[in-house]
Amino acid sequence: MTAVVRILLRRVALLVPLMLGIVLFVFLVMRFSDVDPASAFFQGSNPTPQQLHDFRERGGLLDPLPVRYVHFVGGLLHGNLGTSALTRAPVVDQVTTALPLTLQLTFLGLGVAVVLALSGGVTAAVYRDRIPDQAIRVVSLIGVAAPGFWLALLMIQYLAVDRGWFPTGGYINPADSVTGWLKTMALPAFALSLPVAAQLTRIVRTSVVEELDKDYVRTAIGSGLPPLVVVGRNVLRNALVNPLTVLGLRVGYLLGGAVVIETIFSLPGMGKLMIDAVQNGDPAVVQGVVLTTATGFVVVNLLIDILYLLVNPRLRAA
Repeated sequence: MTAVVRILLRRVALLVPLMLGIVLFVFLVMRFSDVDPASAFFQGSNPTPQQLHDFRERGGLLDPLPVRYVHFVGGLLHGNLGTSALTRAPVVDQVTTALPLTLQLTFLGLGVAVVLALSGGVTAAVYRDRIPDQAIRVVSLIGVAAPGFWLALLMIQYLAVDRGWFPTGGYINPADSVTGWLKTMALPAFALSLPVAAQLTRIVRTSVVEELDKDYVRTAIGSGLPPLVVVGRNVLRNALVNPLTVLGLRVGYLLGGAVVIETIFSLPGMGKLMIDAVQNGDPAVVQGVVLTTATGFVVVNLLIDILYLLVNPRLRAA
């Protein structure tokens, strides 16, 4: 247990320089962009040069870049993501309003992807080189090649418009109606998760096939253990290491893909918030959304590292 704690502490310690690097990158990108916070603040009016100068001076925009970065990091440590140039409201309030929906969509899509990948990958491995395996491999190959936004448009056309089984967009809070929430989230979650599920299916199949060819599997089955028990208890656990690696990387795709999916389905999440901010020239909101998304990606990868330790005893021993 002490070794596990040491590994986790090392992982957490590495997050500090990583997050500082992310913050520095976002800070520099936004500072060298063409969007002027002062002009965005006075958007829709005709400010005088003196008003623009006073705004920049009050906001510290005239300070040297290192000083601005220190103030920026200090604000982040106090939970301050800045102020929206359009609504004059704190960005953290807009982020906390939009973030729950994006998390719902991301983790719902993640759950769908994991279920589809495990069921499809294990089935293909058990029936390798037979009809189920060939069919699953063809479907997964199509899924890898199909972009999420294209799948979303197809689902809207055939399942929402033509048949009316699902709404074309919008969002219903689960506190108001669980059934309505599931209907509004079903198509976005599937559109977001299918490309990830297709890629994971191929990796799960490969990992399970490698485990099935090992001596301990033949010994266990030869000793009389049911194949289903051997696959579920031993093979699947040993085969999960490589899929977990890819899953951690694909979480970034799920978070980034939510931007497009939320826009297509008119979901008021982080993606739609960032698209609106980009279109309206609101740099503080764009900056807040990017930092929040990057933080979520880092935290999820830390959770994936913890799962590594749970499913791979050799990693703990090393």
